[in-house]
Amino acid sequence: MGEILRVSKTLIGYLKRPDLYPELGRKIIKNIFNRKSAFRGKQKTLTWANSQATTQENVIKKLFDIKSIPFAEVFAEDFKIATQKEKDCPIKMGGPGALELIYYACEFTNAKSVIETGVAYGWSSLAALVSVEKRDGKLYSSDMPYLGQNGDQYVGCIVPENLKKFWKLHRQADRESLPKIFAESAVCDVVHYDSDKSYEGRNWAYEQLYKSLRKGGVFISDDIGDNSAYQDFCEKHSIKTEVIEYEGKYIGVFVK
Repeated sequence: MGEILRVSKTLIGYLKRPDLYPELGRKIIKNIFNRKSAFRGKQKTLTWANSQATTQENVIKKLFDIKSIPFAEVFAEDFKIATQKEKDCPIKMGGPGALELIYYACEFTNAKSVIETGVAYGWSSLAALVSVEKRDGKLYSSDMPYLGQNGDQYVGCIVPENLKKFWKLHRQADRESLPKIFAESAVCDVVHYDSDKSYEGRNWAYEQLYKSLRKGGVFISDDIGDNSAYQDFCEKHSIKTEVIEYEGKYIGVFVK
């Protein structure tokens, strides 16, 4: 019964938002015709990722030549406040993730323009914002509304008010949000992908984001073990990528 109610709320949410109709159409097609393709090549990539994987600290040192310090120590007060805001949030979304990787990627590139897909509470947004604010830069984010949870107003809820002037959040699917972001910032310093987990969604977004990333910029993708989209993308472009094992999942990262 709970699942039926959630699906019903989601459908009603879509119907109330004409700007989301294109994504609704894509989801209907995906769920009817392409459900299995979401996991295309998963076992192949899990085997590959496991053979390549190392720690977040090792990759930060190798790629950025920086000895990382835990984000919770560097930004202790921000982290404490954000943790409490997450605890107080009435809906469940994604947790903190590899905050050090995102923060030090921004520091390494002296980032003034960062693009992320997927926001949830806003942990990755916070990690980028505390860096880009030093250079009066901008974080451009893309995230779909949480239509099935009545939680739209909580997306990015842990981001402090004083950092929001460095942040622009687009509330549509990547295929609608990213062209708008590229129109505002054609070239970016850091990419962090954590949205559509399907093979087709990743395949489309990776290509668009890679084009916008400057040479010397950093590309990060979460959950690359879901399917082989990231591995296939790197092989297609002859990219030497690092793989991080983090809390039982895999993150891909490379410098362009």
